[in-house]
Amino acid sequence: MLFKSRHLTRSRWVENDSPKHITFQAHGSSVVTCLLFSHGRIISASDDHSIHIYSPVTGALIRSLEGHEGGVWALAASKDTLVSGSTDRTVRIWDMSTGKCTHVFGGHTSTVRCLAIVKPEIVEVVKEGGETVKERWPKRPLIVTGSRDHSLRVWKLPKPGEQEYKCFGTEEGDPDPEDNPYHCLHLPGHDHAVRALAARGRTLVSGSYDCSVRIWDIITGEQKWMLVGHTQKVYSVVLDVNRKQACSGSMDGTVRVWNLVDGTCQHTLTGHTSLVGLLGLSPSYLVSAAADSTLRIWDPDSGELRHTLAAHTGAITCFQHDEFKVLSGSDGNLKMWNIRDGSVVRDLLTGITGVWQVVFEGRWCVAASNRNDSTVLDVWDFGTEVDDDWIGEPPNGVYDDE
Repeated sequence: MLFKSRHLTRSRWVENDSPKHITFQAHGSSVVTCLLFSHGRIISASDDHSIHIYSPVTGALIRSLEGHEGGVWALAASKDTLVSGSTDRTVRIWDMSTGKCTHVFGGHTSTVRCLAIVKPEIVEVVKEGGETVKERWPKRPLIVTGSRDHSLRVWKLPKPGEQEYKCFGTEEGDPDPEDNPYHCLHLPGHDHAVRALAARGRTLVSGSYDCSVRIWDIITGEQKWMLVGHTQKVYSVVLDVNRKQACSGSMDGTVRVWNLVDGTCQHTLTGHTSLVGLLGLSPSYLVSAAADSTLRIWDPDSGELRHTLAAHTGAITCFQHDEFKVLSGSDGNLKMWNIRDGSVVRDLLTGITGVWQVVFEGRWCVAASNRNDSTVLDVWDFGTEVDDDWIGEPPNGVYDDE
């Protein structure tokens, strides 16, 4: 039944040239910095300090999460829990069912630029003596944050209903961040801002403006590898634990594929002529997007270039892909591509000022854009009345199996 639902949803994305479509204003005229679609909710964050939750069906504002004192630049969600990072240097945890901020974590001394929720999963661990065993790591969900203060921090994700804790960590008299019961590790080492991160199991990969990529064990805090090869700032990273690889995109115009076992560079993917600011990974495809107006589809095993998507005329500002399609925003247009042959399927938006973010999940697609100096969210529903509300992400949170 699940396979049938996914197949129907996939075919409707291609065949339905008139999906249900609503448009509504959001965040005034401020830039939308983050956009999520999670459990039937649109979650958007802005440089106006706010986080909004909208209904994809009506466009109604369900909740406005207020509390950050600076622009919000990083978001991650799991069920009713939302984690945000801001230029105010704090990490906040929200209960989306009530709109309440339950925890504030201080410790970073500059903008929190990137973050991820790391869920427990079965991973291979090499023991002393070389024996490989399978273990569940991390033991409980974690938050990993990266900052312009050159460091990363690892925190326990509070369980729903756990005692509230708020430590801003920036004012005289505030508790030391290390005394925060949710704080696990401080990972210094980078020599410049941490721009991107990805994490799964025990493995964390970080990319920095110091031109390096670093691999960490987020349980012990050990830096496993410092990967050197990029000649300019690193802007994007992805982690492939199944292939034991990490990939990074840089201002030097290259994508590098790194071996997590021995720290070597397996492939240097060339072709882009400027900043590779965005990377995405699915089981069969590695996708890179650059300021040169193109996206490139690569084979993650061989590093072979499969397709170049070259119908945009400006820098790629956002994209998302799966095994069948790519959605990309640039130059006032939002395009859908067939990832298997590189052809354009259709334009979803044209002739607007700019596209900031795009996200899709199951039957839903959401884009944040600028039109006539106003911020607008567009929502497309490629399903039918008999479909589930959304298909894709499992309807459970990180603590549901405990």
